Amino acid sequence: MSSTLLITGGAGFIGSHTCLVLLKAGYGVVVLDNFSNSSPEALRRVAALAGLPRDNDQLQVVEGDVRCRSDLNAAFKARTNQGEVEAVVHFAGLKAVGESVANPLKYWDVNVVGSQNLFKAMQANGVRTIAFSSSATLYGYPAEVPIPETAPIQPINPYGHTKAAVEQLLADVFASEPGWRIANLRYFNPVGAHPSGQIGEDPQGIPNNLFPYLTQVAIGRRQELKVFGGDWPTKDGTGVRDYIHVMDLAEGHCATLQHLMTHAPQLLTLNLGSGQGHSVLEVISAFETATDQSIPYSIAECRAGDAAITVADPYQAQSVLNWRTKRSLEEICRDGWRWQRSNPMGYRNAV
Repeated sequence: MSSTLLITGGAGFIGSHTCLVLLKAGYGVVVLDNFSNSSPEALRRVAALAGLPRDNDQLQVVEGDVRCRSDLNAAFKARTNQGEVEAVVHFAGLKAVGESVANPLKYWDVNVVGSQNLFKAMQANGVRTIAFSSSATLYGYPAEVPIPETAPIQPINPYGHTKAAVEQLLADVFASEPGWRIANLRYFNPVGAHPSGQIGEDPQGIPNNLFPYLTQVAIGRRQELKVFGGDWPTKDGTGVRDYIHVMDLAEGHCATLQHLMTHAPQLLTLNLGSGQGHSVLEVISAFETATDQSIPYSIAECRAGDAAITVADPYQAQSVLNWRTKRSLEEICRDGWRWQRSNPMGYRNAV
């Protein structure tokens, strides 16, 4: 039997893809989003991809902010054809490392105070199941690679500090009363797009991450790609990251919820990554091969706070959830390019 899920930040990049997977799995979905870094168009396209009729009652959208008690109450009171909200997936938050350094108060307000308010609303509404969107940023400069969940928590920027704080808050909540089912999902580098090209990543302003910047260069929105650092201790001198297709990540959330809702109360912490590392130059080469596009690039200075290699040890997620990534770097490039080519200006095309 399916349930109704509350998805905070459900119109964002990872949130929209996860909503689609959950709807197709039969869940009712209530999205709470203030659309500060996303578009209602994403959810309209999700509904179409899921085959929902215009007057559907499987997907409900509440425009609001996790820092606002009345917005949270409205979201928990919303119903779908699967009934009342029984579990939460918490994506809502800010995620730009550089911005977090410049404006830490804003990041602690949205990411930590917003989460605190959400957990209070969960408690008040008798909901005790949550999957939290955490980050591999928590690991800072990792002492070992691949990185296990037992690695030290040593964030090196305010964004990472906020994710660590919310994980600690959830641990304290779990210890405070019985019945909580909690999963901290530490993502590595989500990239790509839905293979239809209808939904994808649409960052506001200049992208902070490699892949959306690369696709914007390919479509002509940016002149060239800046590669931060050419003398890292890696095989070609550029940084190595664990890239995970956003659809694999979305399916990981679905597997997490199914596990939480069918097992005894527990506190899980899981890496969601592929376990494989690719350098920046390897990603550029794979993209050029998969799309037949030439990507001009130049080597720039290393950015403060970057690590040479960040790759997940995904064993726990495979063991606990029976989940693993299935899509290749070639599919990531092909799907990401299909989205960008079909939507040169992102969702603003549709407005």
